[in-house]
Amino acid sequence: MSLWERCRKWAGLTSEPTHLHRGRLGERAARRHLQRLGMKFLTANFRTKHGEIDLVFRDRDCLVFVEVKTRSSEDWTRPAAAVNARKRRLLSRAALDYLRRLEDPQIKIRFDIVEVLLDAGAVREIRHLPHTFSLEPPYRHG
Repeated sequence: MSLWERCRKWAGLTSEPTHLHRGRLGERAARRHLQRLGMKFLTANFRTKHGEIDLVFRDRDCLVFVEVKTRSSEDWTRPAAAVNARKRRLLSRAALDYLRRLEDPQIKIRFDIVEVLLDAGAVREIRHLPHTFSLEPPYRHG
């Protein structure tokens, strides 16, 4: 971030949409939380033509693809409910793209969701939901 952008942010002159600001806040909180659990951070916001993976970690002998859902309210539904079948398919394809870039290592993978709940712009609660779903068909092997 440039000095000018930092000054604008400090003065409250950011033009970033609220949902993007909340998303960044949630991803930072999720990253710190998972690192405290002993997971090794590898990358954030891995993008392919198939979609984006918010965070990628290594947890012992497993590669973990993490979707972060940040909400300021749970009035209607849990944040994890937004990871529907279409989103799972996109995450599966993006995960396969990530694995191809690593030359398809023989490693276990899993998909986790981290729910981050905000209250007045601050993190109120973090919920880690490991093994939330498997690689989606038809991408699943065996």
